[in-house]
Amino acid sequence: MAGLDLIVNKADWSQCRFEPADVDGDLAANEVLLRVDRFALTSNNISYAAAGDMLDYWGFFPAATPGMGRIPAMGFGDVLRSRHPEVAEGERVFGFFPMSTHLRIQADAITRQGFVDKSEHRAKQAAVYRQYNRTDADAMYEEKYEDETLLLRGLFMTSFLVDDFVADNDFFGGRDLVISSASSKTAIALAFLSWRRGRGRVIGLTSARNRAFVEDLGYYDRTLLYEDVGSLAADVPAVFVDHSGNGDVVNAVHRQLGDNLVYSCIVGGTHWSAPARASDLPGAKPEFFFAPGQIQKRSQEWGGAVLAERLGGAWALFRDASGGWLRVVRDYGPEQVERVYREVLEGRARPDRGHVLSLWERE
Repeated sequence: MAGLDLIVNKADWSQCRFEPADVDGDLAANEVLLRVDRFALTSNNISYAAAGDMLDYWGFFPAATPGMGRIPAMGFGDVLRSRHPEVAEGERVFGFFPMSTHLRIQADAITRQGFVDKSEHRAKQAAVYRQYNRTDADAMYEEKYEDETLLLRGLFMTSFLVDDFVADNDFFGGRDLVISSASSKTAIALAFLSWRRGRGRVIGLTSARNRAFVEDLGYYDRTLLYEDVGSLAADVPAVFVDHSGNGDVVNAVHRQLGDNLVYSCIVGGTHWSAPARASDLPGAKPEFFFAPGQIQKRSQEWGGAVLAERLGGAWALFRDASGGWLRVVRDYGPEQVERVYREVLEGRARPDRGHVLSLWERE
């Protein structure tokens, strides 16, 4: 049985190639071999590469070749072979997968809802990143929405937690919420949640190419081009959530808002080739948002069932609303996967398109 992995140079993500993977070997006790059915590819995946060393995304699925890595993606997989007595062949699961045809994991912590990968290289990662949810026991799963789930659910969870964290801290006293890379799907999810919460103005920063799309969403009270950051109200306390990773944008927002920038949060890095931010910026010090920390806090305060209910309810609303702006595009085979990867990496992908990919040829 031939396998295939998409690997990228960790120092230059434009250098990528496919590498054969041996998936014929015997499984050890409790090992499970998953067939990767399909996965989503968005600018969020480029953010994983940007934070690959800092947040250990490269550690999810190490490549055999030194200096190369495999970028994680949200995907669906089916159990092809299993040596765990509580994991059956044919089960379908949702979770993080590499851009590959197969994934071998060490199944552990088995519940009706799913299991985690306890492979040694993933031991230090938060359980939420190692979780594989059984679709037949997943309250948020509906087969007809599989593509939307791949494209939006993982990033929606991040946005849900950012929105909750900011609200949990009484918006840090802010009145405006400024969101960069406003056309990215993670930013759209946060804007949707903030718009529904109605706590203050939601302001999106975007490029001229995507301005009309962002304005038409209806979730942003104001849309500004990056070059117009100087028109942000400097006398209004504001929270800034950066999805761009563009140091020039971060610098401009901090310098415009100064001490009225009460919280600065880094979530993504869609502008991965942009300059780094300055180290001596006015206002709140930029900090990375750590989603597992907020999950743990709310799980303890609310209980797992309440957290799942609130997340599930919000997800259903956003998923249904996405039908007004999102068009799913499916592609198959290595050639098409590489083409779409380069489009997303180079910032050429359209914000109203959602790419769902498979390394398997169309059946």
